[in-house]
Amino acid sequence: MANVALIGASGDAGSRILAELSDRGHRVTAIARNTDRIASLPGVTPRQGDANDQQALGALLKGHDAVISAVPFTASDVRKLVGAVREAGVARYLVVGGAGSLEVAPGERVIDQPDFPEAYKPEARAGSEFLDFLRGVDDLDWTFLSPSAEFVPGERTGKFRLGQDMLLTHATGSSISFEDYAIALVDELEKPAHVRQRFTVGY
Repeated sequence: MANVALIGASGDAGSRILAELSDRGHRVTAIARNTDRIASLPGVTPRQGDANDQQALGALLKGHDAVISAVPFTASDVRKLVGAVREAGVARYLVVGGAGSLEVAPGERVIDQPDFPEAYKPEARAGSEFLDFLRGVDDLDWTFLSPSAEFVPGERTGKFRLGQDMLLTHATGSSISFEDYAIALVDELEKPAHVRQRFTVGY
């Protein structure tokens, strides 16, 4: 059982990760701007927090075994998040990543494909920059987990594949449910296999 701080605990991915952590018996400090949106679950302590307030966030993160960040890249600053984790003295940092920085062929990123939706580019670019920054961080045991292209509500099946930097695809596209993504992330928390690496999950 770990003592985990989850930033962005009320979001689409964050709420599923919160449920998975609770189901597995971990103690969770669930951080969100609006605590009313945090699910009431066993072992969960809601706390109000802002991902962009480095000093206050660092104080909230102290005393935890690991920090999970599940906040949109366009609504956060990697320097402030990493700074808060460092100030808190927490070594393990897991990030809900994006698919845009994955490759469809060596050196060819998803975000650079001609059919990549314009509306998603700001978040995808910010996610790529976040990952680039993390790759220069050598004093934290960070992990960046990219979902598949379609990251949507669905079922918790426990049946999925893991990859590294290449987009995982299947017969009808590239997808993973929030629920199965949460399994992969909490598996990584419990049994680290991708420290200072990015990996991906998909069907």
